[in-house]
Amino acid sequence: MALFVLSLLTLSAISFTHADSGMIGVNYGRIADNLPAPEKVVELLKSQGINRVKLYDTDKSVLTALANSGIKVVVSLPNENLAAASADQSYTDNWVQENVKKYTPATDIEAIAVGNEVFVDPRNTTAYLVQAMKNIQSSLVKFNLDESIKVSSPIALSALANSYPPSSGSFKPDLIEPVIKPMLDLLRKTSSHIMVNAYPFFAYAANADKISLDYALFKENAGNVDSGNGLKYSNLLDAQIDAVFAAMAAVGFNDVKLVVTETGWPSAGDENEIGAGSANAAAYNGGLVKRVLTGNGTPLKPKEPLNVYLFALFNENQKTGPTSERNYGLFYPNENKVYDVPFSAKSTLVNDGKDKVPVKTPSSHVGGQTWCVANGKTTKEKLQEGLDYACGEGGADCRPIQKGATCYDPESLEAHASYAFNSYYQKNARGVGTCDFGGAAYVVSQPPKYGKCEFPTGH
Repeated sequence: MALFVLSLLTLSAISFTHADSGMIGVNYGRIADNLPAPEKVVELLKSQGINRVKLYDTDKSVLTALANSGIKVVVSLPNENLAAASADQSYTDNWVQENVKKYTPATDIEAIAVGNEVFVDPRNTTAYLVQAMKNIQSSLVKFNLDESIKVSSPIALSALANSYPPSSGSFKPDLIEPVIKPMLDLLRKTSSHIMVNAYPFFAYAANADKISLDYALFKENAGNVDSGNGLKYSNLLDAQIDAVFAAMAAVGFNDVKLVVTETGWPSAGDENEIGAGSANAAAYNGGLVKRVLTGNGTPLKPKEPLNVYLFALFNENQKTGPTSERNYGLFYPNENKVYDVPFSAKSTLVNDGKDKVPVKTPSSHVGGQTWCVANGKTTKEKLQEGLDYACGEGGADCRPIQKGATCYDPESLEAHASYAFNSYYQKNARGVGTCDFGGAAYVVSQPPKYGKCEFPTGH
């Protein structure tokens, strides 16, 4: 995607430090002539609870706007700079000093993406990649930035010779010795992650007769069993990620961690771009956020948190290629949402009572009779966090679940959380995204039953 983008969105996403749960970030691409000023973009990110962002360059105005924002940043060295970066250490010393060190620590830069999908760059820059990465790393060491800032390079799934079934994942033979092994060796030595751009949309659009749309969109489906190891996959992205893990294991690097630096689904496309559309885009990104925030890794790496950057923050009107390329944005340039995706349990709430209001999109259920209940399969910690939030900042009416009140019994976390989540949901007009709480809640169309407690259907 965006093979040689010069300037390119976190789900709190790139955990270059160890994390217990997955994180979401966002790619902030700027190939457009109608985007808000960087200062406005930072306000937008903060209002949505997005605290990690990936850039496709080191634009001064953007990095300055991100200073003291609390947002962690991934910057990029564009592909056209790779030859110079690989040839001359003094070049990378100067680049790091002028494009990274100058902005730290006010701007919290946590990683440098050296190039983007270099193996498919028509300028044939592959031969420069590893040395450029090594030189950037040496420059970080020189300026005492190597502990806080990691180096990697996003690869496209086209770097794989085989990806199905996931257990048979393998890199293209011509890439293994000259690039893949030395790159993975550097990532291992520096405790960095491999960056992967993964798009189930492309796989689905090319194989819609073989791949279930529900499987691609994180919806309920029969799943697919890997014939090689018997693991069952409930969605296509997990399968794509595990194919990369298998490919790394096949060349002796089973211990390198992974971050998905781009994934998304277009809200519009050309007639031949099967599956493009706003409903599918909302389902994919919404399902992905829930998938990440509810924890758990992939079937092959269940204990590794899934860390993802959504593509992209805005629709970018100057991108070339098919219609879909200009329609991956979560937001229009006027900052209105293309569709609603809550980034966390807290992202749909009023921010300090003034900046942000819940989306007032009513439920489509006939008669409007819907309720919000706790997901009993999520962790107690997530339920408690959601309960605390709903009854606190969220302003839910939690008096009925206090000791001695009408809905205190049954005295269980799930029952109390359900009551609080539903109160918040009804209070906010059953708006899209107001029954999520980081995947700890979901909407039902039948009245919940917890003891003798009656759940309200409106406020």
